Amino acid sequence: FKLQASGGGLAQPGGSLRLSCSGSGFMDYFSIAWFRQAPGKEREGVSCISSNGDRTYYAASVKGRFTVSRDNNKNTVYLDMSNLKTEDTAVYYCAARDQADVCGVFGISRGSFGDFGQETQVTVSS
Repeated sequence: FKLQASGGGLAQPGGSLRLSCSGSGFMDYFSIAWFRQAPGKEREGVSCISSNGDRTYYAASVKGRFTVSRDNNKNTVYLDMSNLKTEDTAVYYCAARDQADVCGVFGISRGSFGDFGQETQVTVSS
């Protein structure tokens, strides 16, 4: 089971981007989380969604600006990012765990998830 993040690019401060996390197979039973890492900074758990999409979780740094959603028919999880800030510049990754609501138990914790898929770069700059 492999994941691939896409949709990154260059955006201006205050702008928007939509990231996609696509799975190589059925994602119905997986919690999916987004992580990011900026140069010289620690990796940060950004957002997480339960397997059926009824529960979502956000880091304080993005709450109110980012929205995570999923379409299990398309094996895809989305991260809609709005009101982007320069500090959102980072490489973004998604990861999966075969548990319905892993973030409800452990938070958006890197250790709770499997390998990262291919990353996507987000750059916010004027």
